[in-house]
Amino acid sequence: MPLTHSPSPSLTISQNFWRYAIPSIAAMLVTGLYQIVDGIFVGHYVGYQGLAAINMAWPITYLLSGLGLMIGIGSGTLISIARGEQNPQHAQRALDHAVLLITVISVIALGLFVHFGETLLTIQGANHSIKTLALQYVESFGWAAFVTIFAGAIPMLIRNDDSPKIATSLLIAGALTNIGLDYLFIGVFNWQLQGAAIATIIAQSITVIGGIVYFCSAYSPLRIRFTVTNIQLSHCWKIISLGSSVLIMYLYASFVVALHNYQFMQYGTELTVGAFAIVGYMMTLYYLVAEGIAEGMQPPVSYYYGAKQPKNIKKTTYLAIKVTIIAGITWFTLLYSFPHTLIGLFNSGNSTLTDEAVAGIQLHLFAMFLDGLIVLATVYFMAVDKAGKALAISVSNMLVQLPFLYFLPQWLGVKGVWLSMPLSTVLLSFIVIPVLWLDIRNRCRHTSTDIEALTTDH
Repeated sequence: MPLTHSPSPSLTISQNFWRYAIPSIAAMLVTGLYQIVDGIFVGHYVGYQGLAAINMAWPITYLLSGLGLMIGIGSGTLISIARGEQNPQHAQRALDHAVLLITVISVIALGLFVHFGETLLTIQGANHSIKTLALQYVESFGWAAFVTIFAGAIPMLIRNDDSPKIATSLLIAGALTNIGLDYLFIGVFNWQLQGAAIATIIAQSITVIGGIVYFCSAYSPLRIRFTVTNIQLSHCWKIISLGSSVLIMYLYASFVVALHNYQFMQYGTELTVGAFAIVGYMMTLYYLVAEGIAEGMQPPVSYYYGAKQPKNIKKTTYLAIKVTIIAGITWFTLLYSFPHTLIGLFNSGNSTLTDEAVAGIQLHLFAMFLDGLIVLATVYFMAVDKAGKALAISVSNMLVQLPFLYFLPQWLGVKGVWLSMPLSTVLLSFIVIPVLWLDIRNRCRHTSTDIEALTTDH
């Protein structure tokens, strides 16, 4: 079956970008609702200890979503490139290998969660009460690793199959289910963090089932097949290498949150970790928007790359940069202006927790828009098949945190922990932004030179 999906020639570059970006942003925000809604119900029904526990469990469970997105965006990139090349066999091959990777990695993740979940909580400095609550969350997700990884991958596969609205609809259905089940399991049944985990897993199952139905329907030229026929390790590695930069971003987020948890327990208290959880939810909302912009940019950029249209790549990427910066500055302005209103979503009247979270917003989030640009640069290099550069940016984003998190708390105490991430982000942006700009400029320059040479020859 031919691949007829592509950025519409009847639409402008901007219209094609928004055609993918709006559903992608909506999908990421809806995905974030799983985590944020869990935090709202836990904050009100379990208290700051519950917030501290879920924030220590989050770096562990977040890796499952990262693995799913790694597979989804890696294979999705290959699907979009195949569409640009008008090669349906390569698109189907990418989907087949994605399904195999999801299955194999899920089994490995299950074993790791069951055997090392408690150890990872201990490393973060969790005391007995916090660890007991957090293990409810971690162990539940460990046993459902296949569902969570598949739920992370399948929206990206559907989106790169040129059906972003369907991908978003499936995520919305799952998110609405999660809200209702959170209230039932946490608010009514008092299942605490285990209830939050079960609610999320059931909601993710809806997204997975809907995605499988989509790929078995007439809406898609591709088919989900649980097969090992014609499977090649080189294709699996290609998907992993393309998506590895995204996984590193998730590892970075998990690693940084875990380190912050440890440092906050060393220089603060459980309440400080609870405040950090609230500030983290505030940043997550922007981070999801930035990631949605980047992932919305990826399908058309990958298509233009396959179709050898560098000027369209430049226009699309520059538009994504502008939107990312505006969104980051706008969100921080709202947080700075109305902190008590937003913090109140996660807090049922603890004034000390509110004061700590307000200070955290002011110290921790002022460089959010730069973090969004780093995410955008990572996805850009992945979209144009430069996995090495994408991976280097992601690894650097994680490593640059270490000296700041080690030294600043020694000099400034709790304030040093809050300031570590934004200051390191500012430093890294001075390197990443010029690298991104030079790649885009050189891509267009080389193409113009080639065209002039061909014209001269004729």
